[in-house]
Amino acid sequence: MNSVSVVIVNWNGGDLLLKCLEGIRQQTVVPAEVIIVDNDSRDGSLDSIGSLSSNTTILKQKINGGFAMGCNVGIAAAKSGNWIALLNPDTHPEPEWLESLLDAARKNSSYSFFASQLIDANDPTRLDGEGDIYHVSGLAWRRHHHQPRDTSQEVDEEIFAPCAAAALYKREALIDVGGFDENFFCYFEDIDLAFRLQLKGYRCLYVPTSRVAHVGSGITGKTSDFTIYHGHRNLVWTFVKNMPSPLLGRYLFQHLVLNLVSIVRFLFLGRGRVILSAKWDALRRIRFFLTERKKTQQNIASQVSRIDSLMKRGFFTPYLGRHG
Repeated sequence: MNSVSVVIVNWNGGDLLLKCLEGIRQQTVVPAEVIIVDNDSRDGSLDSIGSLSSNTTILKQKINGGFAMGCNVGIAAAKSGNWIALLNPDTHPEPEWLESLLDAARKNSSYSFFASQLIDANDPTRLDGEGDIYHVSGLAWRRHHHQPRDTSQEVDEEIFAPCAAAALYKREALIDVGGFDENFFCYFEDIDLAFRLQLKGYRCLYVPTSRVAHVGSGITGKTSDFTIYHGHRNLVWTFVKNMPSPLLGRYLFQHLVLNLVSIVRFLFLGRGRVILSAKWDALRRIRFFLTERKKTQQNIASQVSRIDSLMKRGFFTPYLGRHG
């Protein structure tokens, strides 16, 4: 059960990567292997690591193919175990992080992927997130983001998706759905993966005792053009590609409204160029993702009603406060 490969995708992680590796070395359960996929970093990240543990491998990439491609490279290279743990370089796991995830997997065999509790690295009294929420409009956000931590209310519970900054996946489930979609590059790639896993009947469990401090967009920046572009482009592709046909007609109008409101909002904020570029590029490849949709909608193993129940509702929820 302890046979697990930890995959870290690094790009200019600097000192954050060092702290992440320190956290892995302090784990109460030692992973079978740690695979660092370096996406052509230029900041000397790897030079500062120093001597590596015997179970650690570095895979240097000649180009930055994005988080999604980096994860797939690491997953393909993993030699040990039935489990893949993903960990971002801007995280610092508590010593029992991995043990808690593996223990939850052992006790809950009907689940195939698991979400960690992310703690705000800048304010440990607050949460960065408890897995991800997917709204029927196509928007996604962290559950309980920036809300006060309350350990008395912590319980394992089924959710839609983990944040891939710190998550555990059954290896065979990842292989079954084809891993991450590398078209996404980064942002929303974990939501897309979770959606495809859900469609195949795999279930996700949130494990509050698997705690990780997370800087959050510590490398790309939370409000950078890079983040806005990829997030808003990829949310369109995720919705078009994965929303089950019985639900597509029901929620398409909300999706269109979400995109229109996003465009108006960013125009007002003086970020019109990046949001228009994101939506235009999303539309330019719609035909491709409609073709991909045919694949995701074939042989759906999960009841559509179950997936529907895991998604957040409320027409005004994305605009008036993303609670829960």
